[in-house]
Amino acid sequence: MKDYEFLKEGKLVSLRLFDNEDIPMIVGWRNKDRVRINHVYREDFTVDGQRAWKEKNIDTGKAVQFIICEKRPDRRIPRPVGVVHFHDIDKEEGTAEYGIYIGEEDALGKGYANEAADLALEYAKDVMGLKKVILRAFSSNAPAVKSYLHAGFTKTEDVPQVLCSDGQKGDMIIMEKSL
Repeated sequence: MKDYEFLKEGKLVSLRLFDNEDIPMIVGWRNKDRVRINHVYREDFTVDGQRAWKEKNIDTGKAVQFIICEKRPDRRIPRPVGVVHFHDIDKEEGTAEYGIYIGEEDALGKGYANEAADLALEYAKDVMGLKKVILRAFSSNAPAVKSYLHAGFTKTEDVPQVLCSDGQKGDMIIMEKSL
């Protein structure tokens, strides 16, 4: 395993930039039912599809994606456990959409997403120059909404019965945070 440069470090997690070698891991996480159900797009992710998304978004500066890595004293290299990203970046307006998920089951409920959010939002303000970020979340995803509130997001809009790619519908909320 190669050594990565960590751009932000907290007590529990570190953030590093997404790498091509992460694609199979991300595809595996994103295809878990627990993760998939909390997204509008619910079709299976593929390595080719993720590679194409990277080329279209990350390589062009429309998105920045971090790997959340668990810091543990018994490991020399922090273990990847999830993803946090900013997409639809508008550099002129200083805005982007925010997203996060924990992919490893044994990393849930440990505060990793809360700390990763704080680190990523600090990076977005200080390095990316963002002024405001928004997010969309299903109202039924109580742990995520709680984490977003913890990170300082406020609810700005209710969006009823959003149609997902699998034909299911769910109520969403829009949240935002000024940086």
